[in-house]
Amino acid sequence: MKPRAMSRILGIDPGFDRLGLAVLEGDPSRPTHIWSECVRPAAGTAEERLSAVTDAVTDAIRAYAPDAVALETLYFSTNKKTALAVAEARGAVLSAIGAEGLPVLEFSPGTVKLAVTGYGNADKKAIALMVPKLLTLPPKKRLDDEFDAIAIAIAGLSTRR
Repeated sequence: MKPRAMSRILGIDPGFDRLGLAVLEGDPSRPTHIWSECVRPAAGTAEERLSAVTDAVTDAIRAYAPDAVALETLYFSTNKKTALAVAEARGAVLSAIGAEGLPVLEFSPGTVKLAVTGYGNADKKAIALMVPKLLTLPPKKRLDDEFDAIAIAIAGLSTRR
C-alpha cells in the first residue's frame, strides 16, 4: 500500500518578533493558498514571547490539520543576538510541532528560493514578487515573514511523497 501523498503543508518562518505562518495545499506548481499570517508576539519577557510563538503554531496546526510542517534551516547571522532569538523561536516552533506529532520537512534558504524563483540566490524582493504569480492570495498587506512562510510551504509541497 502506498503512503498517502502530502497535500497540505504548514510553512513556518520562525521569528522572535515576527512569525510567518502559511498553509498551502495541492500541486507545488500551482498551490492553493488556504491561510497565511504574520504573528507579532506582544512585547514582554522572552518566556512570554516564546509561549506566544508556541501557541500560534499549535493553533495553526489544530485549525488547519496539515500533513507536515516545512521549516527553513537556520543560517548563521553576523548579529549573534538576533541569531540566538531566532534559534529560541525555532525551538518553540519545533516543540509545538513535536507535541502535535507532525513530521518536519527542513529546507535550506537556497532550496526555498530555488523552489519559488528558480534561482537559489534570490533576494526577499524576488520572493515577494514571485509568490503572487504562483498562487492566488486574498488582497492584504503582507510582511516579508508571511511571504517567506508561503515560500517555505511551496518548497514543502515540492517534496510531496
